[in-house]
Amino acid sequence: MNTSLPMAPLNTLLGFDLQTYQVPLDQLLPSKKVVDGLMVTRKYKQIVSSISEVGLIEPLSVIQPDPEKTEYLLLDGHIRALALKNLGIDVAPCLFAKDDETYTYNHRINRLSTIQEHLMIRRAIERGVSKERLAKAFDVNTNSITRRVNLLNGICQEAVDLLQDKQFPPDLTRVLRNMKPARQVEAIELMLASSGITMTHADALLKATPPDQRTDTSASTRPKAPPLEQIVKLEKEMNQVHSQYKDAESNYGSELLNLVVAKGYLTKLLANTSVKSYVERHEPEILSHLELVVNTISMEEALQQQQGEETQDGGT
Repeated sequence: MNTSLPMAPLNTLLGFDLQTYQVPLDQLLPSKKVVDGLMVTRKYKQIVSSISEVGLIEPLSVIQPDPEKTEYLLLDGHIRALALKNLGIDVAPCLFAKDDETYTYNHRINRLSTIQEHLMIRRAIERGVSKERLAKAFDVNTNSITRRVNLLNGICQEAVDLLQDKQFPPDLTRVLRNMKPARQVEAIELMLASSGITMTHADALLKATPPDQRTDTSASTRPKAPPLEQIVKLEKEMNQVHSQYKDAESNYGSELLNLVVAKGYLTKLLANTSVKSYVERHEPEILSHLELVVNTISMEEALQQQQGEETQDGGT
């Protein structure tokens, strides 16, 4: 229920008022800068299409820093606010926060899972909403809506329970349908253990699935089972990759800190003209690598520069 702006805050333990209030968009102050190029992203276009077709579903979250002023700090919903402005809408429904939770808000919110989205779409169709209108709301084609409607066809209940609150690509279930129920559950448990439900991982697990646990091949067309040595080798390699990933994840923070400190030291070192002149005379190749470290902003940039140098070396 939308009402006028609140006259005084409620003294409760809730983080937000229970009602939503209509707030003019020109009275909202952003709490963070919207990234450049946002308006050409698929996410932004989907939000615009959704608002155009069905309206704003999730209210913005704001707080009033100074009760004496008619200005409100926007805690969550910067992209939605931008979409509303570009659609020519002047006001937006807002939830009023009791405290400034801009740091923790997005970490405590539960985004719509893929299965919840599937159930929502099916419920909308049952109530008479056409696939064409849903496709416009999600900024996708009708085939994508059909895939979402048939998301759980051929998926066993145990597998559905494991995926219930997860976000995953809708095409994942297409891969799972090629497995028998027990293998579906096993594959999902393996993906959850590695902290990543992805199409690449699912395709790899399907290829490693024994023929007698697959549903996409008949008994007459099934290829011969791979030698036991190959299966053991594949499992060993997967375990090694998983172990290396965990090690890299655990050491990332300390290694990044060491690199930042090292970069700062090298920057000061090369700022000394005597030191730089000496290295340039005796070890010019080392100097070029040190300057690369000092001038690099990100790891991606370093890799691109290194690949460019290798390409030039190969062409000369």
